[in-house]
Amino acid sequence: MTGNIAIVGLGPGRETLVTPEVRDMLAQATDVIGYIPYVARVAPREGLTLHASDNRVEIDRATHALQLAKDGARVVVVSSGDPGVFAMASAVFEAMQAQPQFAGAEITVMPGITAMLAAAAAAGAPLGHDFCAINLSDNLKPWETVARRLRLAAEADFAMAFYNPRSKSRPHQFGEALDILRGACGPDRLVIFARNVSLPDQTLNTVTLGEATAEMADMRTVVLVGNSATRRVGKYVYTPRSAP
Repeated sequence: MTGNIAIVGLGPGRETLVTPEVRDMLAQATDVIGYIPYVARVAPREGLTLHASDNRVEIDRATHALQLAKDGARVVVVSSGDPGVFAMASAVFEAMQAQPQFAGAEITVMPGITAMLAAAAAAGAPLGHDFCAINLSDNLKPWETVARRLRLAAEADFAMAFYNPRSKSRPHQFGEALDILRGACGPDRLVIFARNVSLPDQTLNTVTLGEATAEMADMRTVVLVGNSATRRVGKYVYTPRSAP
């Protein structure tokens, strides 16, 4: 291994939320690898090769990054948000473990601001006490696992953040998720739908579980669900730091 890999988060969308550390690493890169819309956020320049690929080839993308680094490149693997939250950091380490020729890879993971945290900040402080994050997509795990985690998180009275709530290929599952939550939490729990968080067309919609519908979310939406103590104050939503 003569090169190296940095796995970075580009934040939730607004360019001012990309950390200076990540900007510096991108300025030093010879190659940038990632999902098509994330690579599109990196400005082309002389000496930089951009490698954009589709969404469901994470291990292939990670292997490509490792091979480039083995050949001497300074590789940056880009994710949105934070690279360790439902993103590329795990994929790179998985590919590294599966392929012994990459055992000596030098890897740096650089944190970023997640959509979950940006949405919570825009709403107030709904994640102010214990919370969990759940990816509602069943692409990499069975829906039964998702449903079980939802029930247990609701029974434990966590505030919750949901990634990938609803897509064209999964139009009905978010409705099932809302039914699970209503059964465990009742209809009065506060729910925040944050779409295009941090961008100029950001929207926040706060409703109760009884009012929430599946159509309120899509793949550009982060959904935050409060715990039993979460409340409104003016236009803001917050969860007290003490346990209910």
